[in-house]
Amino acid sequence: MFKKLISTVTMAFAVLAAGTSAVHAQEADKVINFGIISTESSKNLKQDWQPILDELSKKIGMKVNGFFASDYAGIIEGMRFGKVQMAWFGNKSAMEAVDRASGEVFARVVNPDGSEGYYSLVGVNQDSPLKSVDDLIKNAKTLNFGIGDPNSTSGFLVPSYYIFAKNNLDSKTAFKTIRSANHESNILAVANKQVDAAVFASDTMDRITARLPETASKVRVIWKSPLIASDPLVWRKDLAPATKTKIKDFFLSYGKTGPNAAQEKAQLEKLQFSGFKDSNDAQLTPVRQLELFKDKTKIEADATLNADEKKAKLDDINRKLSALAKA
Repeated sequence: MFKKLISTVTMAFAVLAAGTSAVHAQEADKVINFGIISTESSKNLKQDWQPILDELSKKIGMKVNGFFASDYAGIIEGMRFGKVQMAWFGNKSAMEAVDRASGEVFARVVNPDGSEGYYSLVGVNQDSPLKSVDDLIKNAKTLNFGIGDPNSTSGFLVPSYYIFAKNNLDSKTAFKTIRSANHESNILAVANKQVDAAVFASDTMDRITARLPETASKVRVIWKSPLIASDPLVWRKDLAPATKTKIKDFFLSYGKTGPNAAQEKAQLEKLQFSGFKDSNDAQLTPVRQLELFKDKTKIEADATLNADEKKAKLDDINRKLSALAKA
């Protein structure tokens, strides 16, 4: 009888605790901080994103603040410590948020032409003698090169694999100098001949072309990557379910339905988007594979590892690749 009473009381406390936790989750959702990765200057990003965040605030009945950091890691860490509840990421930074910051992909952007991807580009000044990536590699020791944020998919991960890893080059030592900056800064640096070549994303180039056509005309693209899946939107898993539903409904209908659809569509055009589409963490699989392929290439070229060490490391990567392929 006593054991039964204890069991009943324990169950009651468990139910009470669960209810209290749910209330706290709802209270915590009164303010949403929306992280925006630093692809361009904070001023430009705020100008283009703020009207969308203001509309989101009205639709979900909560204050929504834009959260800007000087680098991608600042947004990831903000989400990790609960200072950022949702964010616009690239695929590489989204992967970090999912793995380290309780993040979860819930949507992705759609381009103006309806496509769902973008490209990593390498550009040079229009007056540059460089015509191709082969020229870039051959003359690397004499060149000043601009690369992207280490957590950027198009600015860092994709060129690191396709240009450097596949050619057995270390980007840190291959060039005369190398500097890291956001996409907009890299485009401007090429246009103003502050670097000889630099990496940037095609969607940022599209925005610069619309905003600063004279500057964009001074940049010539010499390399274009395979298609990269379009940018994901990520929220923290511990957002209240009701809040998640409101947020997703807002983004999936934005610019498509309702009395303000035309105005919303015009706002999306400033970001070079046509809307948002449902998505999930599976979108990140190609980026995970790319990371592993990059690591595999480095290990295969590492002369300091003995045969057994190399085999063990490669076997581990192959197992992970196989698991991703099955998933």
